[in-house]
Amino acid sequence: MSEAGILATTEGAILILLIAAFMHEPFRWLGLYVGRSIAADSPLFDWVKAVANAIVASLVMRLLLFPAGDLAAVPDAVRIGAFAAGILGYYLAGRVMSLGVLAAVVVLLAGTWAGG
Repeated sequence: MSEAGILATTEGAILILLIAAFMHEPFRWLGLYVGRSIAADSPLFDWVKAVANAIVASLVMRLLLFPAGDLAAVPDAVRIGAFAAGILGYYLAGRVMSLGVLAAVVVLLAGTWAGG
């Protein structure tokens, strides 16, 4: 076995995927079952959407301000510029999420390739 251990092997990757699916899927199905009884225009549904948006926003801010892994090597100005380009692209494209993400990726890659 290499220095990286079992998790760096194909078997390790499969093991991680199986464990993740085993821990994740029951809660997805439970959420589907419970969520069917919630009206889309109810205050509870509005609260659930707000919590989900807050979680996504906090993860984006964490990646922007405290990056990990390879993203930590990208200069702050490039990360912030990509974030701004994503927001601008989203609104200019008529609130199409995929085009906002594409704009952010393009700026992130261009800034990284240009050397920051």
